[in-house]
Amino acid sequence: MSLTVLATEDWYTHVSLLGRVTELLDDPSLSDMDRLARHHTGAPYHMRDRDRVSAWIDVDRWHCWDAAENRDVPHH
Repeated sequence: MSLTVLATEDWYTHVSLLGRVTELLDDPSLSDMDRLARHHTGAPYHMRDRDRVSAWIDVDRWHCWDAAENRDVPHH
């Protein structure tokens, strides 16, 4: 799987992950979705009428660019 997250105002600032999905788990109570939503918005996830699944991944490689770049560690 691959996942890229872009900065809102600057698409050159991003982080990308490449890896394998190792587990898919149903999230009937939306606890994983709520944790993410609270982190980013301060509130529980607002859409409660749909089933959700959490995908756990093993990251093989990652890359970041520009302001998101961590210059203290070597890139993988």
